[in-house]
Amino acid sequence: MGVYLNPGSQNFRRSINSEIYVDKTKLISFTNSCLNTQQGYICVSRPRRFGKTMAADMLSAYYTSGEDTRDLFRGMAVFEEDSFAKNLNRFNVIKVDMQTFMTKTKSVEDMLARLTRFVMIDIRREYPEILFRDAEDLSESLSDVFQETGKQFVLIIDEWDCVIRRYHALKAQMEYLDFLRNLMKDQPFIALAFMTGILPIKKYGEHSTLNMFFAYSMIDSASISDCFGFTENEVIGLCKRYSMDFREAQEWYNGYHMVVNPEGERKDYSIYNPKSIVESMHRHKFDTYWNQTESYDALKVYIKLNIDGLKDAIIEMLSGNPVEIDTGVFQNDMSEFHSRDEVLTLLVHLGYLTYDQEEHKVSIPNKEVASEFMRSIRELDSWSEIANSVQESRKLLQSLWDMDSDAVAAGIEKAHQEISHLEYNDENSLSCVITLAFYNAREYYTVVREFPTGKGFADICFIPKKHHLDKPAVVVELKYNHSVTAAIAQIKKQEYPAALKDYQGNLLLCGISYGKKKEHRCSIEKFVK
Repeated sequence: MGVYLNPGSQNFRRSINSEIYVDKTKLISFTNSCLNTQQGYICVSRPRRFGKTMAADMLSAYYTSGEDTRDLFRGMAVFEEDSFAKNLNRFNVIKVDMQTFMTKTKSVEDMLARLTRFVMIDIRREYPEILFRDAEDLSESLSDVFQETGKQFVLIIDEWDCVIRRYHALKAQMEYLDFLRNLMKDQPFIALAFMTGILPIKKYGEHSTLNMFFAYSMIDSASISDCFGFTENEVIGLCKRYSMDFREAQEWYNGYHMVVNPEGERKDYSIYNPKSIVESMHRHKFDTYWNQTESYDALKVYIKLNIDGLKDAIIEMLSGNPVEIDTGVFQNDMSEFHSRDEVLTLLVHLGYLTYDQEEHKVSIPNKEVASEFMRSIRELDSWSEIANSVQESRKLLQSLWDMDSDAVAAGIEKAHQEISHLEYNDENSLSCVITLAFYNAREYYTVVREFPTGKGFADICFIPKKHHLDKPAVVVELKYNHSVTAAIAQIKKQEYPAALKDYQGNLLLCGISYGKKKEHRCSIEKFVK
């Protein structure tokens, strides 16, 4: 057993000995199916604390020939499968965390030399009888071991992309990628190569240096969507175990949606951040926990780049609207951006946005991440008008509760003026501004756009949350270039309140209009059946 060659199962044992451990050995079934195939080059990209390192530790513990780990997997999902015993402890495993090598060196050249030297120390200790042709060439040395022993290698690289994120010079990046390519591509001694990181494989023009890899990212996870992060059923089980409200867990941490089509059968997965779920269960409190793993300064760097309408897109998403993007333009690095779609795609990979594969749209996934956006916005001068509107939203909400129509109209007009990026001339755009103007209503309500009702759809509905049933439900009807009287009349005609019958006696009808003269008007009535 070495530090990098067959490093042992200690890290994975620590995971399964933890109070909360969720079985992700389905990943082993998948990697077993990829052994010694063209699909045996796997690159998984996920945001921080989405289970990448645990997966690397698990695969290392399973494939290593340096230890008998059968009992470690007893009772897990993979244990009874035919491929489990066939491939258990069968390979030499080399597992490295690129972050540890990068932080202790000052150049890519020094980092790769250090990595080669340290791995070779383990190899020589394990195989002292082998005469290595070139001990300074890791690929040649692994080939020597394979030729002498017939035993293949499983290569596991955690944080593979840290070099791409740190070294932006093309020469440094190419030196690193050429090393990885020479180490792995078309090498008979490699049975499986498994890399994890935040970014997918770096693109260079029309091709990639590591074009043999299959990418499984936040854009498209294919058949391993449920192998990283917690699924909805897993979170439901944890909420029952810890007597926590699952619906509140959904609001705080849900929102990453993955689509899988195995053999033509569609499956939708809602994926939750494991870090946030584990912390909330342990502390018995829903709060922001993911931000403790990476400073929101990183988010500030990107949202202040108002290129190609980026700011407009973020305002749309803060108001609850998804935004259509082209993810294909992103070159999988963090150094140069030419369009808003490149920045938005990066934010998907970082976990700040979620991507809908079918609609090709991005949105802010949940309350925890939305709070990160608002925290960043408050510290950016270029976003002061949005921060001001959100700050004023508490006062606006109180005016709504007080049925102060004039104050609500004035507040929305002020928000429209401040959020000058959203020029609207239809009811949908008006809805966007109003949703953002009432941003803090989300603390008390589930805010639903286009809410289905008796004979149509209400533009906006504020439905009180479980712990705020003392607050009135609100039905909002929007009219462009029509009177507020018409808005209220439409609510009653379409029987909108029937869909909120549980709140009769505690239900407000709110009509809001906006005309070509840019004057907002509002009328509020209490609904009494």
